[in-house]
Amino acid sequence: MKIQLNTDKNIKGTEKLEAFVSEKINSSFKRFAGKITRIEVHLSDQNAQKTSSDDMQCKIESRVEGMQPIIVTGKSNTKEKAINDAIGKMKGALNTAIGKLKSK
Repeated sequence: MKIQLNTDKNIKGTEKLEAFVSEKINSSFKRFAGKITRIEVHLSDQNAQKTSSDDMQCKIESRVEGMQPIIVTGKSNTKEKAINDAIGKMKGALNTAIGKLKSK
């Protein structure tokens, strides 16, 4: 499973951030590892330097063998919470999608 992190111009893609994202993705989706070929994580700060609730956005796109890509979005006031929110949504989406794939 390949993991790719993308950030917008307002978020610096540091090695620490990449390591955090990779660790969270690998631990959260290890049971799907055989089915997922690639995961793309897109982090963006919707309000640039201004702070407000839900201004951090994390989109996760999972590419599963034999299926269309699955995309979810998480929003929060911090990068970490937005990432965790999106991971939670992706777990649910993958459970549903792979469950339907197995039942065919």
